[in-house]
Amino acid sequence: MENKMTEDASTPTVPVPSSIRVDLQLIASLIKPGSRVLDVGCGDGSLLRYLADRRDVDCRGLEISRGGVQSCLRQGLSVVQGDAEADLGNYPSGAFDYVVLSETIQATHNPLVVLRELVRIGHYALVSFPNFGHWRCRLQLLFKGRMPVTGSLPLPWHATPNIHFSTIADFVSTCNAEEISVVRRYSLNERGQPFRFWGGQPFDNLLGAQGLFMLSASAERVGELIDPR
Repeated sequence: MENKMTEDASTPTVPVPSSIRVDLQLIASLIKPGSRVLDVGCGDGSLLRYLADRRDVDCRGLEISRGGVQSCLRQGLSVVQGDAEADLGNYPSGAFDYVVLSETIQATHNPLVVLRELVRIGHYALVSFPNFGHWRCRLQLLFKGRMPVTGSLPLPWHATPNIHFSTIADFVSTCNAEEISVVRRYSLNERGQPFRFWGGQPFDNLLGAQGLFMLSASAERVGELIDPR
């Protein structure tokens, strides 16, 4: 199945300043106010808090660490402790408008299973990950012969939680194979900021430090999208 993609003519404006990461601000800008959102691997709840305060969103979270869950609960956020790979199957299909998985899919043992669950339980899935095809990674492997350490992959091989590295090209290929529609895609620099460069998408696998994708199991939902703001 060929991906169906729609993109804005210009790079979206991300609200600043904010206490959350710039890439999370971009994710938030893609979510309609008043939507139902599940943040998988929500950490300390910073994105959920931002969405609740700025986008009037009905937020839910799933977090594996007890410390993260406790931090969320102290903020009054609705978060449960659980493992994405084991617990996403408990959610009914179409339960949320958006399901977010930020910088987490590469740390799962079964990323394909998780990806299928995301587009099953959400009308849209927002997935981001570090791009192992970035030029800095390639140069370090080529000239040093060692696992890359970059702004997007800051930890050495023995300390990183990442176990399934992917490139942007790999991810697009996987979505094609799974018949998952890529509705929107963004390349981010090492600071998490969206950017465009000469040549456009053919070069995002080389120049993008991170990839951010909006996915859907149904291409018919493209008309429901909002413009980021």
